[in-house]
Amino acid sequence: VVLACGGKTAPKTGSDGSGYKFAKKLGHSVIKPLPALVQLRSDLDLCKGMAGVRSEGKVDLYIDGQFVTEDTGEVQYTDYGVSGIPVFQISRYAVRAVDAGSDVYVDVDMLPSVKDSALADMLFRRLDDDGYKTIEQFLMGLLNKKLVNAVLKRNKINPNETASNLKEQQMQKIINTIKKFRIPVSGYNPFENGQICSGGVRTNEINAETMESKILDHLYFAGEMVDVDGKCGGYNLQWAWSSGHVAGSHA
Repeated sequence: VVLACGGKTAPKTGSDGSGYKFAKKLGHSVIKPLPALVQLRSDLDLCKGMAGVRSEGKVDLYIDGQFVTEDTGEVQYTDYGVSGIPVFQISRYAVRAVDAGSDVYVDVDMLPSVKDSALADMLFRRLDDDGYKTIEQFLMGLLNKKLVNAVLKRNKINPNETASNLKEQQMQKIINTIKKFRIPVSGYNPFENGQICSGGVRTNEINAETMESKILDHLYFAGEMVDVDGKCGGYNLQWAWSSGHVAGSHA
């Protein structure tokens, strides 16, 4: 028998987690299934003001104050939190941490291709030519207007103030916030929104060379039934095909 019932993502297709129940009845242990490659939710009020913006960014994930992983790409800011490929890539760790009750947040570098020192030089030089503009106008073009306003609100800086009146301390706060915009993670979207599922039958209970159960002879596993999940880029599809081929061949 090959158990290849899928995980719990895309429940409309029949992936309702029933396969895990079969596995448990047959003596296997199952790591809690959770959505992965999924959007992250935040209770930060500033998210609503940034909603609809897509821009290049580097996303650093922290769990209980410890750096865990990072990814760079197009970040999508939403009214409920953050999305986009780099968020998907780190989500499996964030989701498990949130589910465990840990303190989770991401730091978004809104200009990952520009070093802190280079950004500081650029902005202070621009003051000579554009100091007559409002602070909002001064920063636009560097960032989307919605992101500019979020950065300024976080630092309680009036966007309509003249840029030349910016104090050095205020400018440094703007730079720090652009390079490390902190967004607390309070939750995640459900299985319906996740591209894949993390969790499943423990890998140490399965023979990696045949995909046969170590607990019950002639029982095999494939795909998301198993506690294997990967990043975006076809890795999860490849796992489904490869594990299915191995399980089917040996069965």
